[in-house]
Amino acid sequence: MSISGLFLILFLTFHMAMNAVAVISEDGYNAVCEFLGANWYALVGTMILAFFIVVHIVYAFILYAQNRKARGNESYAVTDRPKTVEWASQNMLILGLIVACGLILHFTQFWYNMQFNEIAHVNPNIDPSDGIALIKATFSHAIFVIIYLVWFGAIWFHLSHGFWSALQTIGWNNQVWFNRWKLIGRIWVSIVCGIFALTVIIFFIKYGLCQAA
Repeated sequence: MSISGLFLILFLTFHMAMNAVAVISEDGYNAVCEFLGANWYALVGTMILAFFIVVHIVYAFILYAQNRKARGNESYAVTDRPKTVEWASQNMLILGLIVACGLILHFTQFWYNMQFNEIAHVNPNIDPSDGIALIKATFSHAIFVIIYLVWFGAIWFHLSHGFWSALQTIGWNNQVWFNRWKLIGRIWVSIVCGIFALTVIIFFIKYGLCQAA
């Protein structure tokens, strides 16, 4: 769980950097999309990412089932959340499901029309290397803006707990660093989700609100 989680954290950091490029330079973002595309290294990266996503989801359900079994009847008897237990910790499965649903939507709108489209030519009307056009088309609609912002919120809660939990699992949990890792994790996930949200909002303002006015 910790290895798959840490890999996904690294991927999100890379994805955040790409989003930052999209905000700074639309041509620069398309250059990155063209560089990655359906090249062998991008395909290998995609397969590795898919593998770790599946592993992460499977282990999440296994851990949830184990925790439910361990608590037994206590899970029904206790209704108040202890002060030492974070809200995200008690709702990781629900948050994970929201994250997974958002991921499916994101893959459908972007990966399917970009990398997969370049391989299978499923949509000849879309240029696979023109990622900016897809961003504009998606985030010019308020409904997708709302859905993605909710998704980013779920990611924030999921990762704010998952970041330090993953490090704790691999043994980096001494008393000196425990609270430090929690703080570092929250700063990191706030930056990542903040840039994701900022990208959506900026493109909505530029290509949704401004063009509709």
